[in-house]
Amino acid sequence: MSPILLAIIVVTVIGVICAAVLAIASHFMSVPVNETEVKVRECLPGANCGACGFTGCDGYAKALAEVPGTKTNLCVPGADAVAQKIADVLGVEAEDVIEQVAFVHCSGDCYNRRERYSYEGIESCAAAQMLYGGSRMCTQGCIGLGDCQRACPKGAICIENGIAHVDTRKCIGCGVCAKTCPNHLIELFPDVRRAVVVCSNHEKGAVVRGKCTAGCLGCGLCVRNCEQGAIRLENNLAVIDYDKCVSCGKCAEKCPVKAIKFADFSGSHRF
Repeated sequence: MSPILLAIIVVTVIGVICAAVLAIASHFMSVPVNETEVKVRECLPGANCGACGFTGCDGYAKALAEVPGTKTNLCVPGADAVAQKIADVLGVEAEDVIEQVAFVHCSGDCYNRRERYSYEGIESCAAAQMLYGGSRMCTQGCIGLGDCQRACPKGAICIENGIAHVDTRKCIGCGVCAKTCPNHLIELFPDVRRAVVVCSNHEKGAVVRGKCTAGCLGCGLCVRNCEQGAIRLENNLAVIDYDKCVSCGKCAEKCPVKAIKFADFSGSHRF
């Protein structure tokens, strides 16, 4: 028998033996599949954002299939449509999803802010923050180097005039940007809100004014003009109580520096 033919036969026999061993191992070592979990996982959008509080879509699907009482309305990106599909699979009543959007609590763009130094380094907010909190005099504001923009899976964030802006029409409320921002300026909130404070600086008004002309002065005009008593000053910064707010817009109208924004923040779920 020729050496070449012998080698082919030996390799073929080894391959057959290995295949047989793997087939036997697969049979005896296989992990039982929870069909309910598989069906629920097919309902989820696959964003793996963690907004549901679990380790991605797989973790949420596993919890829904195995842990009694797990809510079906925790998938914010999927909204009511996904909640309904999950409820149909589990045979329960669908729960309403509170649609959320991301918002950047800062309006200190390149026209309003003051700089301490010229930053030349890695184009990363996290990197810049490690150098004395960034180049801005207001170290509590948006650094504007686009970490949130790069993290957004839907392209809903842009950097304009040195500050991050969220296009709520594209935002699915996954919260990835909020986890990425080193200054924790991005908040997820129900997209039915209409008045939002666009500042995060808790220093006194005179100090804020020296750093950013768009920062909240803590003057209290919004508090005095809110007929519902829905606004208070907390550590020199306006805070809105949304349980009392009726979205009249007077606070935004009276704010001398426009540190309160009044707009329609409806997310992608409504379009």
